[in-house]
Amino acid sequence: MPTVLVVYYSRTGNTQAMAEAVAEGVRNVPGVKVELKRVEECTIEDLLRADGIIVGSPTYYGLPASEIKRLFDESVRYHGQLEGKVGGAFSSSANVGGGNETTVLGILQMMLIHGMIVQGAVQGDHYGPVSIGFPDARSRSQCFALGERIAKLVLKLFGED
Repeated sequence: MPTVLVVYYSRTGNTQAMAEAVAEGVRNVPGVKVELKRVEECTIEDLLRADGIIVGSPTYYGLPASEIKRLFDESVRYHGQLEGKVGGAFSSSANVGGGNETTVLGILQMMLIHGMIVQGAVQGDHYGPVSIGFPDARSRSQCFALGERIAKLVLKLFGED
């Protein structure tokens, strides 16, 4: 069964709440398994086993948390082995214009360098869901939609015929 890994870092619980909503969206697609992990519990091998990888981070100075960057830095030794996997990203920040969109794009850039497939959204948060503080209903809905969208693409690419 194809698997989507949702990996996140969260200090305050805001990004964790977003990750849980993303995982709910994946679970909504029959035939796709979801794994939800804090970045501290995630290994590079977890990335290699997954068919889809969705990464969430709080925004620190317009960039992902160092814990998220460290995971990608360590993945360099497997460069090329994530090629063709489906990727997505989400972020929380403290302020409007606090850099959450640049954080999402930073994560997506790392995925693209790995050769991963990234699908945008035609409605809502185009690059990936963002939240200001604790995710409100709009943010949770965007997170659910991200999980569902990635799971459907994973199923299409890696599902059994």
